[in-house]
Amino acid sequence: MAGILTLSHPRRQEGVAPEPVARKIDLFVKPGPPRTVAHVERELPPGGVPAYLAARGSGARSFVLWADEYRAARAATVVTVSCGKGTSVYQVLGAQGELLCTVVREKALRRGLRVRWTVSRPGAPDAVGYKGRIFWWCVWWLFSPLLPFLLVGAVFGGDVPRGPGRIVWREGGRVPLEFKAHGNQLHLQEAFLDPRSGAAVLALVRSFDGALNSWDRGKV
Repeated sequence: MAGILTLSHPRRQEGVAPEPVARKIDLFVKPGPPRTVAHVERELPPGGVPAYLAARGSGARSFVLWADEYRAARAATVVTVSCGKGTSVYQVLGAQGELLCTVVREKALRRGLRVRWTVSRPGAPDAVGYKGRIFWWCVWWLFSPLLPFLLVGAVFGGDVPRGPGRIVWREGGRVPLEFKAHGNQLHLQEAFLDPRSGAAVLALVRSFDGALNSWDRGKV
């Protein structure tokens, strides 16, 4: 089904018990209301949060997408297959451990000027996307000397400065997947990825959203 996936962390209301897993990924399909696809959180290694944060610096990620906020059942799991030399490979596994898709992230200058994201499905062509447009990256670097002042402004309530973040995946002549940084939305085209895989791709992309915006960088 075609739809829009969003990742959110609802604010906890005073006096209301917090959900065990508050961060969730919703799917909006017109004309109906949004539905929650998964509740996502980090899957910590034996060393806990410090070990996770140390490993993520090299590109490692590990997430659980729960079917409900109380961790009763997994919808999907994201595991790191390999990372190093600017390339990270992740697998998205279903509830029974079956392979749903593979996601490869290659840093800028590895195979082009921009970060390259590849989504592969078993028995299907790869979809390849690049982060941002070259024109907007040129504009970004042109104004980069102003970044320290923008960061100071963010401390006092302004927007956190972010580089171009739109990713358009192409598969032949189609655009089956698109991440829009404004609104942090992943647009999922019909029959390309099931919602679990789309939610995993969104969680991965958002985890590389910079030091101030990445959802999985917290110490708790």
